[in-house]
Amino acid sequence: MSCPMPFAQPYRGRFAPSPTGLLHAGSLTTAVGSYLQARTQGGEWLLRMEDLDPPREMPGASAAILRTLEALGFAWDGPVVYQSQRLDAYQQALDHLVAQQRAYPCACTRREIALAGQAGLDGVVYPGTCRAGLPAGRTGRAWRLRVPAGLTRVVDGLHGPIEQDVLACVGDYVLKRADGLFAYQLAVVVDDAWQGVNAVVRGADLLDSTTRQIVLQQALGVATPSYVHLPVLVNAAGEKLSKQTLAPAIRPDAAAAELRLALTRLGHPPPADCGGLAELWAWALAHWQVSRVSAAPVVVREG
Repeated sequence: MSCPMPFAQPYRGRFAPSPTGLLHAGSLTTAVGSYLQARTQGGEWLLRMEDLDPPREMPGASAAILRTLEALGFAWDGPVVYQSQRLDAYQQALDHLVAQQRAYPCACTRREIALAGQAGLDGVVYPGTCRAGLPAGRTGRAWRLRVPAGLTRVVDGLHGPIEQDVLACVGDYVLKRADGLFAYQLAVVVDDAWQGVNAVVRGADLLDSTTRQIVLQQALGVATPSYVHLPVLVNAAGEKLSKQTLAPAIRPDAAAAELRLALTRLGHPPPADCGGLAELWAWALAHWQVSRVSAAPVVVREG
């Protein structure tokens, strides 16, 4: 079972967008919820750009996201952290895991895994082909975490207790990809620990990743934050609003209207006479209660 870090002084949360596109309604809703949770706790709100996957990134998206957040009245603490500038830290963490025999090289291709593995929580469960050593004549392509057997448990602030046998549902998962890029799971755990993040508020699309991150936190000997997973926004077909489903970008020139929509989707509809951006933020800070937020997906209808 995970032992969430007690709220230190100050509470320290974060928002960590990926610059694979412009800020859209789903990511804005997450930003608003994490910001309000931090500020109403008298805590800090950090901003981190998860720019670890250059082939998927949109040129200029990082700067555009920052401009949009500023236009909507967000104020973050400290400098923006860019994961692309922290590759040495991720390598050091991986080297530590290798030295502790908690990580190992893997020579398997995706096709080999698909043929040998079984369906799991997030694709095919890695069958453990290279766990005991590389097959003769093969060279390691990626690095995997040696996941222990047994249940990992977390109590989410909206979804309640969650248990998962990560080894059975996912298998030994990748920490460094065959193309040399570090995996999200490693980077996010290393950065949350380094930045002293003790409260993670993010979208429910990452709920299934939480137990994987807790397993990695335990392997690295770092504290486990508290977790709250906010509802994802979906279209009428039930598809998550995302860059992949062509979710429209947030309009900085309509900041107050965008903030009002985000608050409403989080179960906090502002009164009609609360019109300006400053008024909306003041109202939200005075009325925010995470218990009023739905755990279920929120349907966003066109028009």
